[in-house]
Amino acid sequence: MKFATVEEPGGAVRCGVVEDGMLLRLPAGTTVLELIRTGSLHEAGARARATGDAVPLTGRRLLPPLEPPSIRDFVAFEEHVEGMVAPGSVPPEWYEAPTFYFTNPCALIGAHDDVPIPPGSRLFDFELEVAAVRGPAGICGYTILNDWSARDLQRREMKVNLGPAKGKDSATTLGPWLVTADELEPYRDADGFLALDMRVAVNGCEVGQDLLSNMGWPFEELAAYAGRGTRLRAGDVLGSGTCGNGGCLAELWGRGDPRESLRPGDVVEMTVEGIGTIRNTVVPGVELPPVRPARARPRRRSR
Repeated sequence: MKFATVEEPGGAVRCGVVEDGMLLRLPAGTTVLELIRTGSLHEAGARARATGDAVPLTGRRLLPPLEPPSIRDFVAFEEHVEGMVAPGSVPPEWYEAPTFYFTNPCALIGAHDDVPIPPGSRLFDFELEVAAVRGPAGICGYTILNDWSARDLQRREMKVNLGPAKGKDSATTLGPWLVTADELEPYRDADGFLALDMRVAVNGCEVGQDLLSNMGWPFEELAAYAGRGTRLRAGDVLGSGTCGNGGCLAELWGRGDPRESLRPGDVVEMTVEGIGTIRNTVVPGVELPPVRPARARPRRRSR
């Protein structure tokens, strides 16, 4: 089943099951996060089919399918690390255990929303990913994730051995809907990975293509690592990290590709087999005054 959350023409927010271009609506006030937490996605989907409250998706804004309590974004593709961090090689620490950072759940945007360039950035980039959503007892579904990145801000921040911060927290696309885990089981390969085709195009020209099964760890192991010494909650989102072979512009830059960063008017379209397509247009962002640099500290130890 595919669960979507939409904004109705009058502004009300509803969720339901997507079938044949229609939204089979669930009762007002129902949220996908609530259904995940109660483990009732399939039961609710059956109810939606039985009630027949169907409306066209056309004319309704697709919102992120859920409002997750947290988002962990991993870096699970070896080829991406080769292009981004160490062209031609991968740091040995990458192989030892999965690595992730927490991104901003308050900055989620929908499948077709405009995405503004972050203040102060001149190197704006996309990142093609798949995200798994945690249920009460394991992964309950999958969606597409675009981890929009201000590369110039990110590079400065990470020279301090912390972050990313403002280089990453301005926008993350999640959508177009949540596909329940059982729907994608036919794509699982002999090694336990989901062999989904992933593609990204800019202004109609394909830039990158990979298989999700090129991850270094399956989502189940990413979830297990994320839960070490802590706990995951139902609704937590786990991003795969950017795929290889052109999953973002920065990877291509690391391999010597001279193409430009994203500009206002660029349309970024991502399609993942078995899930769907998201399509966002880059627009100008808010111009803010430059950040004031830190003062030179006198380092006195007494008044």
